[in-house]
Amino acid sequence: MIIVMEPGASEESIARVEAKIRENGLDVHISRGTERTLIGAVGDERKLEPKTFETLPGVERSLHILKPYKLVAREWHHASTVIDVSGVLVGGQEIQVIAGPCSVETDPQMRDAAAAVASAGARMMRGGAFKPRTSPYAFQGKGVEGLDMLKKAAAPHGLPVVTELMDVRMLDAFLERGVDVIQIGARNMQNFDLLKELGRVNVPVILKRGLCATINEWLMAAEYIAAGGNHKIIFCERGIRTFETAYRNVLDVTAVPVLKRETHLPVIIDPSHAGGKAWMVPALSCAAIAAGADGLLIEVHPSPIDAWCDADQALSPAEFSALMQTLSQISAAIGRTLPIPSAAKQAKSA
Repeated sequence: MIIVMEPGASEESIARVEAKIRENGLDVHISRGTERTLIGAVGDERKLEPKTFETLPGVERSLHILKPYKLVAREWHHASTVIDVSGVLVGGQEIQVIAGPCSVETDPQMRDAAAAVASAGARMMRGGAFKPRTSPYAFQGKGVEGLDMLKKAAAPHGLPVVTELMDVRMLDAFLERGVDVIQIGARNMQNFDLLKELGRVNVPVILKRGLCATINEWLMAAEYIAAGGNHKIIFCERGIRTFETAYRNVLDVTAVPVLKRETHLPVIIDPSHAGGKAWMVPALSCAAIAAGADGLLIEVHPSPIDAWCDADQALSPAEFSALMQTLSQISAAIGRTLPIPSAAKQAKSA
């Protein structure tokens, strides 16, 4: 059972609800979010009746949740959640595109990338400062220096930044530098200690799906973050591993409507890592938007052939600009918006 407390509910009211739950022999889990406190009754919920709690001071509502994931389930939060990322809304009527290079390389590269993605209409910028690579000999990223380079490049264009956190020991560095969205990669989807720490911060989190994770496992991973009090979670489908070898990963477009049914949280798609080839990105992006995704995470590099990481899947600025035009039309066709600058404004910016 989930008991939703009113915004600003007193500690006395919370303690009273907790005591009531324990009187019935159940344990209590308290999730203190930025807006309201959620209290979970852990155990045999059949012993409890929602109306028992709804008469208590400070209680907004209470309800039984049958899913193993409680706080991320749509059962208790029927309206879709919209997450505010430094003024950019994710999960609402407007579709958001996050774009930028796979890895932070140089100041000129990042400066050119930021200008390109902003002029095409992207509202947020991505860039990897810490890179999880299959080979220990491959480029591993610029580290903390890369975080500074990313923020410096994005700032003149007012772009919030998205970058991947691999190690809980680096969390303070991310917070100190004002990273707007922390990305958790596929390999860390079930790094539960890391997820628990992210539950304690007030920063939006993009949670990518694991290579072989089921929808249920993915939702339960998000529950770890939500249980800690951070409810600003964005799911990101980036392809799963199957027997197929014709492309990098299999983009599970079906995950979009399934997640939309199961959770109130936003869902975005990473077509770059799914296909693994730049020529696949436009088609996969269009499919994602048509399926109901709230946004895209796309790799864009000023000169893809010179990219230090994942060169094959990065779009050039011209390719990205053309794709944004197409995506705007698809968004309009399904009753949503993806605002892009006018052609004249883009030409002037170039």
